[in-house]
Amino acid sequence: MSEQTLRLRLAGISKHFGAVHANNNIALEVAAGEIHCLLGENGAGKSTLMNILYGLVRPDAGEIFLDDKPAAIHSPYQAIELGIGMVHQHFMLVPTLTVAENVILATRPLFSLRRLRETVIRDRRAIERQVGEVAQRYGLKIDPAARVSSLSVGEQQRVEIVKALYRGVNLLILDEPTAVLTPQETADLFQTLRSFAAGGLSIILITHKLHEVMAISDRVTVLRDGRVVGRRITRETDMHELAGLMVGRDVRLTVDKTPARPGAPALVIDRLTVVGGDGRRLLDNLSLQVAAGEILGVAGVDGNGQRELALAITGVIRPASGAIIANGQALVGRTPRQIADAGVRHIPEDRQHMGLILEFPIADNFVLKAFDRAPYTAHGLLQPAAITAYAQTLIERFDVRTPSPALPAANLSGGNQQKVVLGRELDSQPRVLVAAQPTRGLDVGATEYVHKALLAQRDAGAAILLISTELEEVLALSDRIVVIYEGRIVGEVPGDRANAQKIGLMMAGVQTASQAGGEYK
Repeated sequence: MSEQTLRLRLAGISKHFGAVHANNNIALEVAAGEIHCLLGENGAGKSTLMNILYGLVRPDAGEIFLDDKPAAIHSPYQAIELGIGMVHQHFMLVPTLTVAENVILATRPLFSLRRLRETVIRDRRAIERQVGEVAQRYGLKIDPAARVSSLSVGEQQRVEIVKALYRGVNLLILDEPTAVLTPQETADLFQTLRSFAAGGLSIILITHKLHEVMAISDRVTVLRDGRVVGRRITRETDMHELAGLMVGRDVRLTVDKTPARPGAPALVIDRLTVVGGDGRRLLDNLSLQVAAGEILGVAGVDGNGQRELALAITGVIRPASGAIIANGQALVGRTPRQIADAGVRHIPEDRQHMGLILEFPIADNFVLKAFDRAPYTAHGLLQPAAITAYAQTLIERFDVRTPSPALPAANLSGGNQQKVVLGRELDSQPRVLVAAQPTRGLDVGATEYVHKALLAQRDAGAAILLISTELEEVLALSDRIVVIYEGRIVGEVPGDRANAQKIGLMMAGVQTASQAGGEYK
């Protein structure tokens, strides 16, 4: 640090939300031209700290210094004026506008769309030229005249970055920037970030992917329970040490998996088609099979039909055509409850909106699919003692960290909420399990637990369809891998011969499995 100019210094930052101490006397330094990773479990305080820096949250105590000068930041607009930009995990773009219009809209927060249109129509060529010059200066390939709705996810992320750079930032915050990118898009992003840093831009990267921390950062700050528990120069540490700092215990980063012993097909999907409200085919004549005792991984960039596949199998949406057969029973036309009773269970991609009723106690969430049956109901009345006893058993078996089964599910951390969903779905000993994004948003410790639970189900004979945008997760757990692109299966790869780079090309629609090389034929 002594040889570099200090761009940012946070001193004694603290923030309470009721009894929760989200940030506790946090100190952080970021140099000019540095890529600094902020690491920590869910609830460790990373987002709160960055929201304070970007003016979205006001701290209870502490000071912010930019270029050795104290800064009071009470709004994102003030942060931008001081040279701070933030690219959120969920993009803030207007799909119907062009790239240039989105960039200009971001510079004029009080613009109405009508005024924006009038400005762009009057000065279209000049605005598009200015936006294009910024993109070209930083090596970001983007067409200023393109409509955002026509862009890939990776291109939309570039638009978000151009929005920040256009306003002249010298400190850029990126929140989970690779969550929706293919491996190739991630590599391109990292190359771009390195060029930014070489030009003097400071970057703070929030990520839970340890291999990305090692690949891109210069230094790492680790948070746990709202406090800084470690600062490391990246080249002087490793993923194992960082994982231990995050969760406060030793964590296995590799998945121990015995060879699968697949049986007969337990889930068969034949020429399945799902049509969206706009008439577009979200699933297009898709076919696949999952055998008992195996994990079939579905790899793909988010938004290519994975969500519709899971919802069609579990009866939440009805396909336009095709067949879904589980354990010899046809599922199309059955209700979600009937499908669950047929031995098909579902870990939904959004645990808070589809997996849990957050206002309900943990105990009630455990029996959501069986509350009207004995012993949880007798003579039409719920039996609280039986529900609580069952919940206590699952709390212990699935290591849910809670003081009481009566606690509302909303009060649990993301990892513990996921354990409640796992407990409910897995305790029924499903014959078919649809696991959609089972570790989304989870820290390394909770991810380790979920992976072990899925492998235990496989080894007990369940057929598991694993749908995940985390390619590392698909590679680590799957016995076979299929790649989905624009609602179609474009390739199948044996799990023990999978190649991340070639799967990434299939995920991007660049090539099919037969084009990817002889090893996949």
